[in-house]
Order: sequence, then C-alpha cells, then structure tokens
Amino acid sequence: MKILAVCGSGLGSSFMLEMNVQQILSELGVTGVEVSHSDLSSATPDDADLFVAAKDIADGMHHLGEVIVIDSIIDMDGIKAKLQEVLQQKGIIS
Repeated sequence: MKILAVCGSGLGSSFMLEMNVQQILSELGVTGVEVSHSDLSSATPDDADLFVAAKDIADGMHHLGEVIVIDSIIDMDGIKAKLQEVLQQKGIIS
C-alpha cells in the first residue's frame, strides 16, 4: 500500500504530514506501507492508494481517488483516528 501526503504548493507541510503519518503507522504496528509526499499539482491517481491532505485543499483532490481529509497537519490524534478508521476498513489493522 502507498500513502501520499499532499499539500497545496510547496513541500514543507506535506513532508511534515508524511512524517506524522509514518509515526502513526509505527505506533499502530503497521509495516509494509510506503509513505511519501507531494504538492497537489504534481500528484496523480497512480501515485498512491490513499491520499492524505488538510481540508483547505481537499476540494481540489477528488480526481486522485481515496482521500483522508484532516483538520490540521499537526493534530496527531485527529490524523490517527482518521487513518486508523481507513486502515481498519481495508483490513490492514483490526
């Protein structure tokens, strides 16, 4: 599985989001998931199975596929809750 953290223009906030997702996956004991980051204009549907982005750019991401919309890239509890829900739905965690 591949997860792509996406931000609006630069790569700073998406890189921070990528690191937060990696930390959460580690806490959940999830292995074998590749996490990377990109800006929105460079992201394509083939880049990942799951996209994670803040709500301020989520409206422009429908063409990518499955998107987890988070309220804040630094809200670890919020990111974890939404990521955990999707991983459970996909059978990656129980």
